[in-house]
Amino acid sequence: MRVRMTATLSGTRDGKPWPDRGKTAELPDAEALHLIRAGLALEATDGDEAEGTPPEETAASREIAEKAVPGGRRRGSMTKSGSE
Repeated sequence: MRVRMTATLSGTRDGKPWPDRGKTAELPDAEALHLIRAGLALEATDGDEAEGTPPEETAASREIAEKAVPGGRRRGSMTKSGSE
């Protein structure tokens, strides 16, 4: 699946730097869907690379952030058990 990056990622993928924000990348479907759900990419359309203007980088919504944490909890929301 081809995606358009909505954020700048550090590091590398398969030994190459991640594409810059606004650029496209061809990724396996599972990896592409993971980036889309995390708010780091959008499914690319035919004219994406030619547009030249990167999309605005925004923070993920609270709902997306909560889904990214196991159990849907945000940091600091875990409760102590009765034995502690």
